[in-house]
Amino acid sequence: MKKKKKGGGLSRPDWLHALCWTAAVATVALLVWIVLEIFSQALPSIRKFGLRFFVHVSWDPNTDRFGVLPFLVGTIISSVLALLIALPLGVAIAIFLSEDFLPSIFRQSIRFIIELLAAIPSVVYGLWGIAVVIPIVQRGGNWLSNSLGFIPLFQGPVFGNSMLAASLVLALMILPTITAVSRTALVDVPKTLREGAYALGATRWEAIFGVILPTATPGIVAATVLALGRAMGETMAVAMLIGNSTRLTFSLLSPAGTLASLLANQFAEAEGLQVSSLMHAALLLMLLTLLVNATGEIILRRTQRIIVKIVKIR
Repeated sequence: MKKKKKGGGLSRPDWLHALCWTAAVATVALLVWIVLEIFSQALPSIRKFGLRFFVHVSWDPNTDRFGVLPFLVGTIISSVLALLIALPLGVAIAIFLSEDFLPSIFRQSIRFIIELLAAIPSVVYGLWGIAVVIPIVQRGGNWLSNSLGFIPLFQGPVFGNSMLAASLVLALMILPTITAVSRTALVDVPKTLREGAYALGATRWEAIFGVILPTATPGIVAATVLALGRAMGETMAVAMLIGNSTRLTFSLLSPAGTLASLLANQFAEAEGLQVSSLMHAALLLMLLTLLVNATGEIILRRTQRIIVKIVKIR
């Protein structure tokens, strides 16, 4: 039986339980408050533009014509491209850190350096991108445009501030997230599975690709979702590198814009319907992030069920 505190107060377990419930409810209430506030500010834009807001390519505060299609396309392309670059590299680093390829002291040092990348402010990434990445993109972009210019993704003219420059820096920014979460998933694979694969005559790489990676797939999926969510919401570094163009383009070598960079660049000087339209764009960005997280959760659960069935069959 629980002992009641003298004086009629709550016992420690009851007090902690109430505190946890209060924190959980406060978090949900805060999220609802944020969504309702953004929605109320975006309501004039929603009423005037409706669904046209998502398909119009014009963003002109002088004529009160607003459409976010160029920024929506820029957000998707830059985030997906960054993920395509960072995911294989991050998983490869995670395998290197989780397996005994080098002595522990070297692996721990590399792990510390990779995780240190997550602590660098995004504005520093932006400055580094301006100094290092943009000149590289300008030189390499000329070759891409001359050799592969018939493909819409590589059509010129070539600009330094471009979708490609922003995506390369984004890939570096999400690399620590992918590496850390994937490494944790790989380390958590039961040793019995590893030993069983070796006992059956599998080589180290056969065990990694045939047993360890498939078992760690749910964790890698979680890393992918987290990284994609961060890439879609990243603001400062992208705003410094992408060019902040309002023109719809599918070329990686041209300036573009994202929803986050749009909000960062224009909100301070916005007024009237432009403020409401920016809130409308913010609401869209929140919905996109929610969609990514929900999709990742569905994929994660299905993957876990498939792995459980495979383990039972084996």
